[in-house]
Amino acid sequence: MFGLGIQELIIVLAIVMILFGAKRLPELASGMGKAVKNFKKATTEPDEIDVTPKKMSVEDKNQKAEEA
Repeated sequence: MFGLGIQELIIVLAIVMILFGAKRLPELASGMGKAVKNFKKATTEPDEIDVTPKKMSVEDKNQKAEEA
């Protein structure tokens, strides 16, 4: 996993706990989990394309009539 051993992971976790504190650690982990979930969902689902025709407003119709 990214070339990190147990010792490196423990050091990184200790630094994160020092920077953010033990109270915010669950919030950060939850946020990271949601971000990863949304990223995976976005990469696996096909893009939804809106193919319904747009209704032209009166102003747009008037502009097209003037151009012609």
